[in-house]
Amino acid sequence: MEAIERERRLRACLEGSSVSRLVGGWLAEDVPSLDVGGAVLSGRRVEALLRIKSPGVLAGKTFVEAVFAAVGVTEVRWTEAAVEGVEIHEKDLPCILAVICGEDRKVLLGERTALNILARCSGVATRARTLVQLVQRAGWAGNVAGTRKTTPGFRLVEKYGMIVGGADPHRFDLSSMVMLKDNHMACCAGGVGEAIATVRSLAGFSVKIEVECGTVGEAIAAAKAGADIVMLDNFVSKEFWTAAETVKAAHPAVLVEGSGGLSEANLVQYCCPAADILSLSIAQNFQVVDFSLKVAITSA
Repeated sequence: MEAIERERRLRACLEGSSVSRLVGGWLAEDVPSLDVGGAVLSGRRVEALLRIKSPGVLAGKTFVEAVFAAVGVTEVRWTEAAVEGVEIHEKDLPCILAVICGEDRKVLLGERTALNILARCSGVATRARTLVQLVQRAGWAGNVAGTRKTTPGFRLVEKYGMIVGGADPHRFDLSSMVMLKDNHMACCAGGVGEAIATVRSLAGFSVKIEVECGTVGEAIAAAKAGADIVMLDNFVSKEFWTAAETVKAAHPAVLVEGSGGLSEANLVQYCCPAADILSLSIAQNFQVVDFSLKVAITSA
């Protein structure tokens, strides 16, 4: 029941009109004009089996339903095994996740788009789950977060996959949180104090401000100037521990984030008690999960 309730909450986060707009664009990309192959289909009702063929965390059911609904297929029957966020293991493969029922041409029209989304969303969720489990086994209580390095036009899917996998989605876009990066500071005429004061006056009290810092001195200055979060960027692990402890000792209320150069191979080395967040590009270099859709039954 806990897994089902978590799925309900996850799927409730996805706003319908936003999903529909994305789906419309994806389908237009796949069928910009004619679907000539569809001419050989008779319009009969079919049932197609959706299977998962490689291990991973299932994520993206809402997107699959939206794709098929957009092409006129409204009957997607998920099996008991197909719970959003469940991890499906090698021993359980291949596993039937859903039966898709509808007119043959419409089912095949949505097939590839639906599978592509499911494969990538589940791949991101699987990588996120792996990273989160790594730090949990190390006894670290902070947040693993996914950066804004996402595929253009696919960010909602990838960020949602991170959430399903248990990672923090970080900021969704430039409007979600102010992040003053090194290039901002290089182009800014004043110092970090003036920059923070400027964005605070415009963003208001409800928006957090983060400053990317390359040295401990920059981090202390940013925290003193009113940054909510300081990012210690591209520190080697030993220096990161020292810097994080120094910042947290001087400014306990400021969140400390580590980023830059983090990977599955070295993430645990950065699990410092003084660090609150470790961020990396979860939506890059992930392995997609393999799914297939095969017509099983046809009727007139």
